[in-house]
Amino acid sequence: MINSKLLAILDEYGVSHKNPTNQKIHKICVPLIMWSVLGLLASIPSPVNMAYVFIFASLAYYLHFKNISIILIILAQVIPMMIGIYLLRDFGFKIWLGIFIAAWIGQFIGHKIEGKKPSFFQDVFFLLIGPLWILRPLIK
Repeated sequence: MINSKLLAILDEYGVSHKNPTNQKIHKICVPLIMWSVLGLLASIPSPVNMAYVFIFASLAYYLHFKNISIILIILAQVIPMMIGIYLLRDFGFKIWLGIFIAAWIGQFIGHKIEGKKPSFFQDVFFLLIGPLWILRPLIK
C-alpha cells in the first residue's frame, strides 16, 4: 500500500504534470533520461561501475518509503536498461549524451506545453520521483 508520505510526494509531483501531452512526453522521456544517466555513469572509467553505485544509492532513497513494490518496479526498469547499456557499450559516451540531451529537450517542451516549471526546480529529489510517478498504477 502506498504510504501517505509517498502519496503526498506523488501528488505534489503530479501538480505540474496535468496536461495529457506533457504526461505522454514524460512517459517516454523519463525512462530515456534514466537510461542515459545510467549509460553516462557506466561510461566513466572506474574500477567500480558508477551506474551501479547510483542504482544502489537510489534504491536506498526508495527504501525510506517502506514499500517493496517500489524497489521491484525500479529493478524491473533498471535491469533491462543495464543490459541495453552493456549491449551498446561499443557506442560509448556520445550515444548516452545524445539520448540525455534529446530527452531533456522533450521534457522542457512538455513543461512549456504544461505552462509549469519542472518539479525538480522545487526539490532535486523529484528527479527520483519521476520514474515512480509514471509507474504509479503499478505501486501497491
